[in-house]
Amino acid sequence: MNIIVLKMGGSVLAKLPDSFYKMVVDLKKQKICQPVIVHGGGPEINQALKQLDVETEFVDGLRVTTKKVLDVAEMVMSGSINKKIVGKLQKEGGTAIGMSGVDCSLLQTTPVDPEGSLGFVGKVENVNVSWLELLIENGAIPVISPIGMDASGQRYNINGDMAAAAVAQTLKGKLALISDIPGVMENISGKEIVHKQLTNEEIEAKIASGIIYGGMIPKVLSALKGLTSGVKESVILNGLAPEDLKKYMEGKPVGTKVILKREVQHV
Repeated sequence: MNIIVLKMGGSVLAKLPDSFYKMVVDLKKQKICQPVIVHGGGPEINQALKQLDVETEFVDGLRVTTKKVLDVAEMVMSGSINKKIVGKLQKEGGTAIGMSGVDCSLLQTTPVDPEGSLGFVGKVENVNVSWLELLIENGAIPVISPIGMDASGQRYNINGDMAAAAVAQTLKGKLALISDIPGVMENISGKEIVHKQLTNEEIEAKIASGIIYGGMIPKVLSALKGLTSGVKESVILNGLAPEDLKKYMEGKPVGTKVILKREVQHV
């Protein structure tokens, strides 16, 4: 089974064309790959927090999550966003099922910071893969909201990129972080270029120099962490160009592939 986990962040969700969802459904129907979707919801969560007058802040791209913020994040992601994605896939002829990491103890979670400075922000310790396999075997495209739960029943907000990496490594699949840009970009001599490949060392250097910043930091770090934990391959793709997803599955060079180290070129 050629599994690809598609992480769709909140900022790109509002921009994705219907043709992207059609491409996902078609790739499954043609048995080119088995898609599994993990989504975020940052902008919609921000909007809901503002409307409800709940304050929030970020530390290194991760949202500090109080109980109030957690309740809003769960409402927005597991509620409206999750069902919108399911609806769009089914409108294009797919069979999709929406669930959060709480359902069936799908994303078993512990706090990122036991000291509590980030609040209820979690990291995935284990993925209940048997439920995902059951859904996949029955022809579904799973759509996962990154809210997890620990053994005591406490819920946690999980960074979507990190949740997607955990799902991909458990399923031994590829990880595609869907963006609204063609990949990791850099202005070199006045010209915007897309890096076709970036290694661990190159990513660390570009974060340190500020070339990679903001929301792209957890993306590239999750892509790297996935590689060291069993993900077959990590790539950042442009969801606004749905054909890029098909090209990637066909082995063509699109987006930014994140690799641990470059292969030595033998002359």
